[in-house]
Amino acid sequence: MTTFESSEGATTASPTSGARLIAVANQKGGVGKTTTAVNLGAAAAELGHRVLIIDLDPQGNASTGLGINPRTLQSSMYDVLLHDVPMDDAIEAAAIRNLFLAPANLDLAGAEIELVPAFSREMRLKNAVAKVRDDYDMILIDCPPSLGLLTVNAFAAATEVLVPIQCEYYALEGLGQLLRNVDLVQRNLNAELHLSHIVLVMFDARTNLASQVATEVREHFGELVCQTVIPRTVRLSEAPSFGQPITVFDTASRGALSYRDLAREVAGEPPTRD
Repeated sequence: MTTFESSEGATTASPTSGARLIAVANQKGGVGKTTTAVNLGAAAAELGHRVLIIDLDPQGNASTGLGINPRTLQSSMYDVLLHDVPMDDAIEAAAIRNLFLAPANLDLAGAEIELVPAFSREMRLKNAVAKVRDDYDMILIDCPPSLGLLTVNAFAAATEVLVPIQCEYYALEGLGQLLRNVDLVQRNLNAELHLSHIVLVMFDARTNLASQVATEVREHFGELVCQTVIPRTVRLSEAPSFGQPITVFDTASRGALSYRDLAREVAGEPPTRD
């Protein structure tokens, strides 16, 4: 398995006020990033927290995963970032109480190029979020699987970075570069940014590899790794096609219970089950 030195600067926490701003990021695709953003947000909303999920991935999977049709949007995150549309005008209420979404569609795919000549290009999201931050307890930013300008915007706006890591071979590949980027943003754009949580996802208890990966990640990152582990389940993979988070799609499933536990852990609340 891949080993590397973690970035010291990426783990330095800073106090902040207002809504917690958490970028959910991993430059690898298919690692459960959007699944974690959607289901962590839904579970936190279920606990009574007012949650906004910002879909910053041009694929728009967080949007469709919450039942939003990207083809019918009047305003999206593309308009917020490129045309100075107020964030409030793009936000949609999800079907779950306390849960809201700033959706994305394929228009966002061109944003990486269009942002290059834009004034204050790295701070577009931060400036937009500042106007709605006091309306929420938690804001989750679902980042694209890359380290381009959209992810830099997310890091410039956020105070925390949560990284889902799949319990499979090459799980740590590329994570060193992600942490270096967090460190660069922290030193140059956003002194508050820090790595706050690493979440082990897609855990298959039937394999030795999953346990080995979990052990290696915990050895590298210690207390930054959440105690809650998200299992690999068919129901979790089915839920997005129905436009529902797992907490609604199969409320008593292992995936739903695990994301509720994760929400309590991230929110600093005591667990309710062993």
